[in-house]
Amino acid sequence: MTVKIFLTGVTGYIGGDTFYLLQHNHPDFQFTLLVRSEEKAKNVLSKYPAVRIVIGSLDDSELIEREAATADIVLHTADSSDHVGSANAIAKGLVRGHTPERPGCWLHTGGTGILTYFDSEVYKTFGELGEKVFNDYDGVDELVNLPSEAFHRNVDEIVLRTGIEHQASVKTAIVCPPTIYGVGRGPGSGRGRQVYELTSFILKQKYCPSIGKGLSRWNNIHVRDLSEVFELLVKAALDSSRWTDSEIWGQKGYFLTENGEHTWGDLSRAIGQEAANKGLIKSEGGSPEVRDWSIEEAVKSPAGFEAASWGMNSRGQAVRARKVLGWVPKECSLEAEIPTIVRDEAARLGV
Repeated sequence: MTVKIFLTGVTGYIGGDTFYLLQHNHPDFQFTLLVRSEEKAKNVLSKYPAVRIVIGSLDDSELIEREAATADIVLHTADSSDHVGSANAIAKGLVRGHTPERPGCWLHTGGTGILTYFDSEVYKTFGELGEKVFNDYDGVDELVNLPSEAFHRNVDEIVLRTGIEHQASVKTAIVCPPTIYGVGRGPGSGRGRQVYELTSFILKQKYCPSIGKGLSRWNNIHVRDLSEVFELLVKAALDSSRWTDSEIWGQKGYFLTENGEHTWGDLSRAIGQEAANKGLIKSEGGSPEVRDWSIEEAVKSPAGFEAASWGMNSRGQAVRARKVLGWVPKECSLEAEIPTIVRDEAARLGV
């Protein structure tokens, strides 16, 4: 029987790379892809003519519900951590269209912005080193019960509630990536956000920003290693012997993904140094200029709200994917990728 996958975000960074991996390794799967415009659909079909395209947005709840009802697996990556309407539509479709004999699986993309809760809502400190390190295996109960005020939490609650209340017929897993880097292989965007926007800012403004003391830390993951987690979950979804595995689905189905950690101040300086080495920005005494920011200055800067994350801590240990799925990340570190990121951002900006 043909495996049917409904995927949102194929023209984006995470969805595109995951789709690339899945269609390459599983050419017999039937993919239905939600795409926002005819123009983008044509681009996807020019590369992958065998896929089925449905034109629509995340606000097209009836369309999303219908596709979720008929899919074996829903892989949600398009603005998935913050769009309440699409999450509710997926939940309704999966519940309506599946049974314990033929369960539907929801692989949902969250984000480790949720782990910044203590910095942003409790301590309200920025640029300081946070000692709190979350753990998605021994500490999974804490992750799935974070306060409602935490970033992305409102959508996490929809996914978790669906997987708990309808655990026999709907299997849910939340994949929670941190800073993502590496060139994506999908048919659309191959570019990440946080570190790429930081690089873009440094190249355009010609200095390195550092919020507070610049000591806040964040995990990171190569996009190809992230895609491997999704593929391992797809394989688990297709194995009926694993449908009742409570370590994968439902209440404990929360997967942090990381294979390194960076300090935002150090990363900013390292990017600036690489840009200076390439002659893209000036340096005095061999080092680029560093400017200290407050969080208010960061948010009001040309980088906008994206800059806020450069002053917060988001630290976790991705134990569950390694232990339960056998995940072994193998791509290069973020530090090793910096020359490529600077080169590609400079080319994109034409500097």
